[in-house]
Amino acid sequence: MVFLHEGLGSLSMWRDFPARLCEVLGWRGLVYSRPGYGQSTPRPTDEHWQPDFMHRQALDVLPALLAALDIDTTRTPPWLFGHSDGGSIALIHAAHCPGKVAGLVVLAPHIFVEEVSVASIALAREAYLNTDLKARLAKHHADPDSAFWGWNDVWLSDAFRSWDIRAELGTITCPVLAVQGLDDEYGTLAQIRGIQTQAPHTRLLELHACGHSPHKDQPQAIIDAVCEFAAKASH
Repeated sequence: MVFLHEGLGSLSMWRDFPARLCEVLGWRGLVYSRPGYGQSTPRPTDEHWQPDFMHRQALDVLPALLAALDIDTTRTPPWLFGHSDGGSIALIHAAHCPGKVAGLVVLAPHIFVEEVSVASIALAREAYLNTDLKARLAKHHADPDSAFWGWNDVWLSDAFRSWDIRAELGTITCPVLAVQGLDDEYGTLAQIRGIQTQAPHTRLLELHACGHSPHKDQPQAIIDAVCEFAAKASH
């Protein structure tokens, strides 16, 4: 199972969740920080991500990483577990690489831009400038400015408002479990329900008393749901 982190995430920000899930599943796990995040190569200060940045991660970076690690996705397709932007990357990859993904688990994914997302990301900018958010992110990123501004600038750009991957999702053939917290400040149920509209075999899990990070807010519920889903998908 390959874990794809959120827009401000990194390998360390998953904490012990991937290990806990993989132990219960009896699977190997792969967790990495995307370029610009964690201890990976920082984003050059003059590099501004474009609206297709998630497509680049899904179609260029992830296949290159798997190939470099000698993971044969044709012979042994991996599962992808994506959170937020990572969920979007997982969906894009599965849509464009049918047959090379065994299954998807996506938590709080984005498939189009909602006003609630933009408003919350604008608040995150204010927090980064005026609170200890930068110091907290520095515990997980060698260059917190690289991680924060790469993500924040593109999401708040006018060009990104029209970003929409719904039309691409109809080619997803692998099993999909899509999870949304009902108290998510970055997105609504329209996101996961939109996935099911395009890929009707998608199973939805809507969680009460849960925000943008279901694996942190309700880790056991996610572990139980993924194990049940994976068991059914393997039959």
